[in-house]
Order: sequence, then C-alpha cells, then structure tokens
Amino acid sequence: MNWKRLFSKKPERAQLTPELRARIRSSFDEASRDEEHFPSTIDPRIYHVKLIRQHLGDLRGKRVLDVGCGKGRFARIFQEQEPAAEIWGLDISEEMLRFVPAGIRTRAGSMTELPFDDAFFDAAYATESIEHAVEIEKAVGEICRVVKSGGRIAIIDKNAEQWGKLQTPEWEKWFTRRELERLLRRHCREVSSRPISYWEDVKPDGLFLAWLAVK
Repeated sequence: MNWKRLFSKKPERAQLTPELRARIRSSFDEASRDEEHFPSTIDPRIYHVKLIRQHLGDLRGKRVLDVGCGKGRFARIFQEQEPAAEIWGLDISEEMLRFVPAGIRTRAGSMTELPFDDAFFDAAYATESIEHAVEIEKAVGEICRVVKSGGRIAIIDKNAEQWGKLQTPEWEKWFTRRELERLLRRHCREVSSRPISYWEDVKPDGLFLAWLAVK
C-alpha cells in the first residue's frame, strides 16, 4: 500500500447540496420562533456593533448588506443610527426575514449565490453567519463580488481553536484567523483580523474573531 499517497490525500470540500440547503433553511425557519436564542434585537452597546460601524465608516447615502441577517438585529441598530443609509438584509430563511423591521430591504437567498449584481453595495458585514455557509470559499467570494472597489467588509465569527465550546449543527464550521484572511486577500487589498469580546472593556476569551477588509 502507498501510505504516502493515502495520508497526503486532501479532504473533500464540503458541498451545499440542495438537500443540505433545504435542511439549513428549515432549521432557521424553526429557529425563528425561538426569541430567546434567536432574538430580534441586540444591545447596541456591544463591541460587535461598535467595531462594524467604525470599520464601515460614515454610512450616509451608502448601500450596505447584512449577510445572513436573521431577524435583522444588527441591521435594525444601523438603520436607527444612520437613517440616511440604505440597509439590506439577506437570509436563507424567509421566516427569519418576517421579523426584519420596515425600512430595511430584504432578500431571501444563499450566501453562496448572492442575488445581487457585481459592486452593488458600498459595504457588507456578516456576524456569525459565514459559519453556516458550508461552501465557505464561495460565500466569501460572493460577499467580495457584490461590494464596490474601495468598499469595506467586516466579518465576525467563531474561532476554530475554540471548537467544541458550544453545541453546533453538523454543517457549522469555525475558522482560524489565517483561514479567512487568506480567502479575503484573494479579493481585497487590505485585510486584518483580531480576537474580540462582546464588550470593549472585557479581555477577549478567544471565542470570537473579527476580520476587517477593504476591497
């Protein structure tokens, strides 16, 4: 047996089959009824909100996409803080989108096939949503595709080094800093990452990472 060939074989990439996509959509349709674990609102003082706003900059007159928006808890805050911005929310679950506040434009769809033209948005962000994309490389590429040159992208998600800390569905994937940096650098001229906490004055415990990019 050729042991070298056996152990050097690359693992197969996860695929978002129609069946898996339907299961993920059904899971979030059901979760939309769970306000305790999938709330419609979030405390506007948390550092996740502040970091995204700082990175995206002045949103007045800008078109911004919330990728995997769920019930629109982040979009709700940004709309309140910057009413002159055009905020969009994209989610696989139409049931989740029913909770998104009026004034925020919504579209049902997959992160791996965003239903928008190239360079349609001035900025985009994704908070704990890329982990559900399955085809991660394709999802990151799609986010970058729909953002204009010079536009800003923020991703907040969980750290692969903390895998197992929380219960997760079988399709969920967490990331190392280098992994998403590498994918973003294929499309963006500036990329950075760092550990973050929910609160600015609390030392990060390693669970959350933030990736900030400029296309």
